[in-house]
Amino acid sequence: MIRATSIALCNCLLQIHKVRLSRSLTSFIPSKFFLTFQSPVTLRCRNKCTTISLSSIDCSGIAQSLISRCSVLVEKEGNGSALPNPSLKDFLLEISDVVPEYARKIRRILQLKPEDVLKLLLGFQSEVGNNGIQVKKVECLWSIFRFANESGKNFKHLPKSCEVMASILIRVGKFKEVELLLSEMEIQGILLDDPEVFNCLVQGFVGEDNLEGALLIFGKMRQQCISPSLSCYRVLLDSLIRMKKTEVALGVCLDMVEMGSSLGDEEKAAFDNVIGLLCWQGKVLGARNLVKKFVASGFMPSDKVLYQITRGYCEKKDFEDLLSFFFEIKSPPNVFSGNKIMYSLCINCGSESAYLFLRELERTGFKPDEVTFGILIGWSCREGNLRNAFIYLSELLLRGLRPDLHSYNALISGMLKDGLWESVRGILDEMADWGTKPNLSTFKILLAGYCKARQFDEAKKIVLEMEKCGLIQLSSIDDLLCLIFSFLGFNPSAVRLKRDNNAGISKTEFLDTLGNGLYLETDVDEYEKRLTKVLEEFILPDFNSLIMDECKNGDSKVVLRLAAEMVRWGQELTSVGLMGLFKSHSNLSSIIKPITEVWEKRPDMIAELGADTLNLIVQAYSKNKLTSSAIGILNEMIQMHVEIEKETYTALVNSLCKTENLRKLLGCWDRAREAGWVPGPHDCKSLMSYLCKKGKFNEVFSLLETMLASYPHSRLDIIHIFLKRLSEAGFAAIGRVLVEELMSRGLYLDQKSYELLIIGLCKENNTSIAINILDDIMATSMVPCIDVCLLLIPTLCKAGRYETAIALKEIGTTKLSSSSLRVFGALMKGFFTTGKVREAFTLFQDMLLKGLSPDAEIYNLLVQGHCKVKNFDKVRELLGIIIRRDLSLSISSYRKLVCLMCMEGRSLQALYLKDLMLRHDESHDRVIYNVLIFYILRSGNSMLVGEILDEVSHKRKLLLDKVAYDFLIYGFSQCKDFSSSTLYLFTMIHQEFRPSNRSLNIVISHLCDIGELEKALELSREMESRGWILDSAIHNTIVECLISYGKLQEAECFLERMVEKCLVPERVDYNNIIRQFCRNGRLSKAVDLINVMLMKGNTPNATSYDSVVHCCCNCNKLEEAVDFHTEMLDRCLKPRIETWDKLIFSFCREGKTREAERVLMRMLEMGETPSKDAYCSMLNRYHHENNLEKASETVRAMQQSGYELDFETQWSLISKLSDATLKDSNSNNNNKGFLLGLLSKSGFSRELIR
Repeated sequence: MIRATSIALCNCLLQIHKVRLSRSLTSFIPSKFFLTFQSPVTLRCRNKCTTISLSSIDCSGIAQSLISRCSVLVEKEGNGSALPNPSLKDFLLEISDVVPEYARKIRRILQLKPEDVLKLLLGFQSEVGNNGIQVKKVECLWSIFRFANESGKNFKHLPKSCEVMASILIRVGKFKEVELLLSEMEIQGILLDDPEVFNCLVQGFVGEDNLEGALLIFGKMRQQCISPSLSCYRVLLDSLIRMKKTEVALGVCLDMVEMGSSLGDEEKAAFDNVIGLLCWQGKVLGARNLVKKFVASGFMPSDKVLYQITRGYCEKKDFEDLLSFFFEIKSPPNVFSGNKIMYSLCINCGSESAYLFLRELERTGFKPDEVTFGILIGWSCREGNLRNAFIYLSELLLRGLRPDLHSYNALISGMLKDGLWESVRGILDEMADWGTKPNLSTFKILLAGYCKARQFDEAKKIVLEMEKCGLIQLSSIDDLLCLIFSFLGFNPSAVRLKRDNNAGISKTEFLDTLGNGLYLETDVDEYEKRLTKVLEEFILPDFNSLIMDECKNGDSKVVLRLAAEMVRWGQELTSVGLMGLFKSHSNLSSIIKPITEVWEKRPDMIAELGADTLNLIVQAYSKNKLTSSAIGILNEMIQMHVEIEKETYTALVNSLCKTENLRKLLGCWDRAREAGWVPGPHDCKSLMSYLCKKGKFNEVFSLLETMLASYPHSRLDIIHIFLKRLSEAGFAAIGRVLVEELMSRGLYLDQKSYELLIIGLCKENNTSIAINILDDIMATSMVPCIDVCLLLIPTLCKAGRYETAIALKEIGTTKLSSSSLRVFGALMKGFFTTGKVREAFTLFQDMLLKGLSPDAEIYNLLVQGHCKVKNFDKVRELLGIIIRRDLSLSISSYRKLVCLMCMEGRSLQALYLKDLMLRHDESHDRVIYNVLIFYILRSGNSMLVGEILDEVSHKRKLLLDKVAYDFLIYGFSQCKDFSSSTLYLFTMIHQEFRPSNRSLNIVISHLCDIGELEKALELSREMESRGWILDSAIHNTIVECLISYGKLQEAECFLERMVEKCLVPERVDYNNIIRQFCRNGRLSKAVDLINVMLMKGNTPNATSYDSVVHCCCNCNKLEEAVDFHTEMLDRCLKPRIETWDKLIFSFCREGKTREAERVLMRMLEMGETPSKDAYCSMLNRYHHENNLEKASETVRAMQQSGYELDFETQWSLISKLSDATLKDSNSNNNNKGFLLGLLSKSGFSRELIR
């Protein structure tokens, strides 16, 4: 009772003060108290009397609270491994795995020199050039660079150091740092002349949308006469064009052209876009001059450029200047540009002038096509000049061209308009000869013309032809004249054909074939106007109208064909046509190409389009992952103050998540939030997943708070989405904090929320918390979902919570009856995993009693479980049931069965089982044979393997795979048949299968053991020639064998070859051979291996460092010895006492007393007790220097450490001291020698001394 009250009181206090528990703190809290505080359902039960509406809870500030509570995780978003108050030593240690040798030398330097920094930078640059680069390492290097700069007033980096630092920073996108470095260099009067740095900096700023910064750097480049790269020009131009910076783009483009380099396709495309921008803004002369310089530099303008300039001149109606332009550049227009000129000339000057201009245009090399003459034919017919139209037709035919259908329609329309209906049949016959089928427009022209000529019988024939072509369907009761009039747009009741009965005044207008007088009862003037309008409408094709008509019909394929065809006719899609194109397509992806083409030719059209169309365009680009284009149009819409729909932001944000462009996503999202955009409850899924993937938790929490506030009635759904996405991304721990935060605000969650949390925690192997949440769910009589049951039942068994697992099974089988079999299977798996075979069998009987029919999965679980406890009789019984019921034995069960059979000497039965498996499942034949080979060899029965291999190769016609070879190599080695292992290894390599490290190690170790070193080296060379990386254990085996044979040089060459060929594995372990090289005095190679280990991400152990320090001392390289000793201590490795002794002795031997004292003091600071030999070395040195004070301190320290001067040491001191030569010159007693003073200061009484 008292305990419960205490816990309740603690919970109350914790809630009042809102304690924030980070992951690092929870490990120090007693588990029972921790779970009482963390248990969500316990808190809910305590307050279950209070019912609060979720929509009424205030969620403001939840993001900031979550950021605070998850501070440990959120810090990882930026720089999770950032050191608190880092020092130079920390930075050097951080980069020592990149440049271990340079970092080691600098570590003990008290005052850095510019030359030291340069050596470090050059070493770093060299290494990262070979092995790639990490942002974190570069940040540390930059910190060292800054530290050195601030270390003294007189320190000044060398120009080369600045250049190298800038190039390294550029490689990891640290553009702001490079800009700062350049500014500091300018202040110091240093000018960087590295083109790569400047080029990358410009491109980097453009990538960050810092166009102003990019132009500033570009200007500095040109001032210093540094030539930008083509990619630099291209990226800068693309940005300038996107931002409509026309004058600047023109200047940059001129600079690129005048540079004279060979332009690639991307640079030419940028040039084309600059021309397009100039022409769009009416600066055709500027575009023309740019093209002239382009041509003068030896380039040929693209068709796109010529079209843009053609269009610009056509708008200005300056055709003569356009013609001179083509002569100047000596490049003729293509048919699209030429036809654009013809169409514009016909509109402005008439067809005859256009024809004359065509003659001049042909002098430039222009080759007209059938559409060119079709334009002239159409306009001639429209002008009523049929004679010219037929002249153009005959010229078309003389050139071997085929007339277009639109040309025929124009001729037919013109002839019928002039009353030449009798001659129309000749045109139709010619069309038939060419295989040109009339379309609906052709028939409409014919009907209008015949009706205008009052040739209704001919019109009726046309209707019948339309039926034959499948354009219409007729019935026996249809009145053909009514159909004709209706088709032509008349009201059939308003137009009637009547016979003149000669009563009174004659009304006859025309005669039929029988000579009867007929007349039309209608408004004749209106009748004639309508027919004339129909004829004129089809003289020239109006593609925008045609597109609008087809949009109404919903035929998207025809619409797209017309959109492509209209450009060839010199026409352009108008804003009306473009809007119609959008409205006719539910699938926007299909019209991206025509939209892009229109946009490139007419970027000014954006001002003519409505908000609906612009939103659709952005959505279409987004759905096709053309995010740059979508963002460009979105920016235009914002500048035009066009309303942006929620769906537009949603489509763009989702597209940016899919293309994984984090910078653009965050920028777009900020802009969307400023506009008040909030994703829908289900639209946020991709955004949430991507932010979790990138570890952007601050943004995740902000999104959550916004959505909870925006959708108060959908809060549970939103929480479910967030918990699920956090769990999927491996951040269930954050999900747990989220649940606690929501509960602290009174927002108590439903069962699904906790189930999602449980699933996520299990995924992260945080099963203890998951089980406790389950306990609380079950305490409230909730029924966990089937996924939670299946996930937690085996976990509960592993944790020894059998009662809970059984209870969960009961709940699952009772309330989730449709999944009973799966629940039983989960519990059975849990029992077998923990060795509870009897309970599993009882569970199986319970299943049968409940009337459940076990499936193959259950029987396979039973087989595997009994194999685990080696109950072969039971396994055989289960196998019989499986065979009788024609169930399939899983590969896992087969593997365990074969293992059991081979272990018990039943290899022949394993062969029969293999046959059984192959009869049921030949798709896994290789796996079946591989398993059999492995376990038969493992049992030592290698004689059967030959029969199996014969069956595989001859009967089954199978080739051994990599796994089979590895099993054979390992298996024969277990049988001590190393000759077979070696044979199969070489066979495997010649089959181009890479052996496993285990296989290689087995064979190479054996070859080295039996002295066949050359064969081991041959095998190594085979691997090297294929670029296969050997495991570090194999390296060690070969090198140790070479060293044991005294072939130290060959061992070094082998290791050097591995490094040169990049065949050293990650986290390589050379500790053993480092010690061996040190024993053999090969210090330089031992140091190289330490460096290689560090660069491959593995820190050598203390023994390796000890060995190197000893070897350095033996070689009298004390500076290097101290470097390694210092590095050892910085890496928190503990040197042996002998290593300390060796350093002290070596320094004393060389007369470097101060260094020896420094080592001794460091040893004492670390809590180590110096050895007696170390003290004696110091005493000897002090004796040599006649340093009475230090000697007495050393004796006293020895005594405090429990050492006593033995007789030999005392006598040695006495014998070496001479009163005549060793007197204390500063003492008042000139007769007292060194020994007398030493003993006196060491605590001996004057009487004893005397």
